Amino acid sequence: MAEVNLLRHCPKTKRKLARPRSQNKANVQAAAKFEREYFDGRREEGYGGYKYDGRWVPVARDIINHFNLKPGNKILDIGCAKGFLVNDLMSVCPGLEVFGLDISRYATAHAEPEARNRIVVGTADNLPFADESFDAVISINTLHNLEGDRLKFALREIERLAPGCGYVQVDAYRTKAEREVFLGWVLTAVTFLMPNEWTDLFAEVGYTGDYNWTILDADSNWTDFNHTNRPTANKEVG
Repeated sequence: MAEVNLLRHCPKTKRKLARPRSQNKANVQAAAKFEREYFDGRREEGYGGYKYDGRWVPVARDIINHFNLKPGNKILDIGCAKGFLVNDLMSVCPGLEVFGLDISRYATAHAEPEARNRIVVGTADNLPFADESFDAVISINTLHNLEGDRLKFALREIERLAPGCGYVQVDAYRTKAEREVFLGWVLTAVTFLMPNEWTDLFAEVGYTGDYNWTILDADSNWTDFNHTNRPTANKEVG
């Protein structure tokens, strides 16, 4: 396992963190459906309009280089949403066999046209593919939406499909202040741990792929708040 930043060329999303959106229980409930509200509804409920802008092209290049992928190789993107990265992996490396999986029927129905027939609806802890059937499996900002045994099984599923050739990016925090930002901003994550806790979990379940963290910083206007309506981050997994 190695900590690798395959999203280093992806622009950072600008957030106005001074108004904690997850303090509103209705926002959390709307986002948890992973349907129109989450992708194309109000910013308080999710992305506020999830549209293709080409930002994944350099990320696709880094992924292909990292795994030394060639035409004919197979890669799976778990939590692919509208298939932007699926589309760009195919465009950057013509002949690469790219597939996606997402829980949202809305997202898959509104996927990029070139990627749409490459995406299946499903969950990360029950992947409908044979053992060792991929040369690489990636999952970016998705697995933290699971908790307990489901999260552990999802990591084992990645290992089953591509032993040692996985990449996961998950929510993490290093300080109390960073944890407070998560509690105020993130709508769907139910498991976010400190980096060492994540690596302990990876070792526990036998995940041998690579990984990195999504860590949010508070802006200059950030203030503490009462997050009684926000589910508490898991400190014990399983």
